[in-house]
Formats: sequence, C-alpha cells, structure tokens
Amino acid sequence: MTTKTLRAAALALAGALALTACGSGGGSDDGGGSGGGDSLTFMFRGGADEKAAYQAAIDKFTEDTGVEVQMTVTDADQYATKLQAAVSGNKVPDVFYIEQANLQSYVASGVLLDITDQVEEAGVDLDNIWEYGVDSYRFDGTLQGTPEGRLYGLPKDVGPFAFGYNKTMLEAAGIPLPDPDVPLSLDEFRDIAKQLTTDTDGDGAVDQWGTGLNVQWNLQSMVWSNGGDWTNEDRTEVTVDTPEFAEALQYFADLTTVDGVTPNASEAATLDTYQRWMAGEIGFFPVGPWDVSVYNDLDFEYDLIPWPAGSTGESATWVGSLGIGVSATSDNPDAAVQLATYLSADPDAQQTLVDANVQIPNLIDVAEEWAGAADAKPANRQEFLDIVQDYGRAMPASFTYGAEWYDELWVNIQPVLDGKQTAADYLAEVQPKMQALLDESNANAEMAGGA
Repeated sequence: MTTKTLRAAALALAGALALTACGSGGGSDDGGGSGGGDSLTFMFRGGADEKAAYQAAIDKFTEDTGVEVQMTVTDADQYATKLQAAVSGNKVPDVFYIEQANLQSYVASGVLLDITDQVEEAGVDLDNIWEYGVDSYRFDGTLQGTPEGRLYGLPKDVGPFAFGYNKTMLEAAGIPLPDPDVPLSLDEFRDIAKQLTTDTDGDGAVDQWGTGLNVQWNLQSMVWSNGGDWTNEDRTEVTVDTPEFAEALQYFADLTTVDGVTPNASEAATLDTYQRWMAGEIGFFPVGPWDVSVYNDLDFEYDLIPWPAGSTGESATWVGSLGIGVSATSDNPDAAVQLATYLSADPDAQQTLVDANVQIPNLIDVAEEWAGAADAKPANRQEFLDIVQDYGRAMPASFTYGAEWYDELWVNIQPVLDGKQTAADYLAEVQPKMQALLDESNANAEMAGGA
C-alpha cells in the first residue's frame, strides 16, 4: 500500500470515528454507552486488586453525589480492543481510561471531551498533581504534552519505571549495597552483575544471574543516559543512527553475548526473567508501582536504586501514565467530569488506590508522605518520586500519532541481541525505515487535525 493510500485510510478512519462519536449515546448491557440521568458508565482495565480499590472509591463517590456508576473492567491486553469496539459501536463509556498514545486520535475524531474549563471551574489544584501526568493529556492541536495545550483528560496515575535489586542476594555475596542516591556507572553495574552470576548448586549450569532485562522496556534508560535519543525535540526526525545510541544498544547486547550476566533467548524461553526474578535468581530487575503488591510478598528483600548511568553520568528512565477521559457524547457530562476529577484528584479516592499498592499517589503532598513512611516497602519509595519529578521521560512514541515508527526498531533486532550483527550496522539499516513511518505518522496527524 502506498503512503498516499495509507494517509487516506487514516483520514477515513478518523472521519468514521467522528461520525460515530457525534451520534447520541445509549445504554448497553456490557457497561458501554453513555449513561443518562443520575448514572454513569466507567470502563477501565486492571486485576482484582485494582477492581476492588475502584469499587471502594466509587461506592464513596455514589454515597457523596447520589450518582450511580456502572463499572466495566477488562484485562490489560483486552482493553484497547474493547474500547475501540465501544467507540465504533457508538457506545462510548461516559468515563474511561485513555492511553497517552491514543489521545491525539481520540481528540481528532471527537471521542474525547475538552474538560479544561470544567476542571478549572471545579477548583482542582493541578499544581498538586504531577506535572508530567497533567501535561500528558494536554494537546494544542500540534504537540501533545505541552503546558499550553487544552486538557482532554486527567492522569489516572503516573508510572515511574524504577530499578530494583535483590538486597538479600547482594548481602549473601558480600557485595556492598548500592548507594540509593548515586547511580552506578554501566561498568560498575556490569562488574557487580558478573559477581552475582554463578552456579549456586555446583551442577555446572548457571542458576543465578546478575540481571535479566528486556530490550523493549529497558534499552531506553541506557540510550538516554548515554546521550542518545529516538527523535529530535519536535518529533520530526528519527535519531537512532548515532554513536551514542549504538554504544548503548551494543552494551545491552553484550550483557548476554559477551558478559554472560543475563539469560540468553533459549534460557529465557525455559523460564522468563520475570519469573527468575520472582524466584530470587536475578540480582537486578525493573520495578514499577504496579509490581509492588506482588514483589512485597516475595521470599527475599528488595529495594530501589537509580538506574545505572552511561556517558552522561546521569540516570534516565521512562514514566508511563494512564489517563481518565470523558466521552464527548456523554448524556451527563458534568457528572462524568466530576467522576474523572474525583478519581484523579480526590485525597480519599487516591488513598484507596494507593493502599491497594497499584500506583503511587497522584497528589504530590500525599506522595511525599507516602514515600517517607517509616514502614515503606520497598524502603526507598522516594526513587519512584525522583523519577517522576527529576529524571523520568515519556516513552518515545507516547506523544506521536501512532507508534508504528517506534515499533519498527524491534522488528529485526534479534540478530543484534544474539551477537550476529553489530548495533551500529543494524541502526544504520533501520533508521530510514523508521523515518518513513514517522513522516507518515506526522502527515496523518496533520490530516486528522484538519479534518
């Protein structure tokens, strides 16, 4: 399919979504559709812990306001499909989770309500909500994530992707614990990982590993801290074919193929690195707030440290976020905005979600108290806050119109990870492909915005 055809198809999709969004809302047996009168529908994703926490929060909302809320919850991997089906079927929930990467398309197609004025009139203290979270759902018609944009949602959460270590393992190996405030260099990190990688039961096979990182979720930290990036500042040029980026990717691959401190593809296929970490077989591993409820019950003690730093000497990692949006076709928009602001910014609602160990607090003052609690687990909860406030960044495709250009990097990366192709050669091959897709993405955004 030609670029011209793809752009036309994207524009046609945006138009079709706009048509469905402009129809009148209606109820649905599966929880979709805009509610009427003193009722709302709310669609979100999550596990049992999150569902129970939201049920408690929404029960309080109903008690305080008299507005009934019908909840629809899905598994994470089903949510996008079910929400798109609701949009296409003109059964958009009154209030629903939105992903950063979908915001622009939902704005262009008329699915999301501009809630800027209602949030201001409600007196929501946006200065006490993480700036990154609020700005993630701002869009000025050209760029997303800027303070000047209109508000099309509020953060459900911010998700700082932190770096954890098995404290019990390091202590058993007689290795000094890392400084909670000063990042290890990449060389220091590799040296400790080598010390931890061993055959603990003497059968000739490694059964304890220094680390076990996934390239799609962990390369960002190494690239950014080494001075590289995926695009230029205005997201118009792909910049992966640079010495800084190549050095970081090569380092990542060498952890397996040269240093042997992480399971290779076949070993990970037998038991993936997440399960190995859970079993106490891995020394260093990422930790997100969504992991804490599970990690706190593991049979070893863990804690958080800054991400190891490349040539810049400074840590870097990404911050994710989910937003809470309001349907532009809601029959009860005022109550829908009230629910969205309640879930995002009400102290009692936030406390209910935080107590479930599924997120860090949205409210900065609550978060600071939470991080400093004497019984905090992990002990260095402050690292989550440091990431959000100081050194975390949005994922490269969070604020572009589609992620195909970004996904292209991972399609044929395995030979690099297997040591069969150099990082520099691969990046030289893939950059033009990524650039063509980014050009297409930006053209689609421009066409959708003018439709």
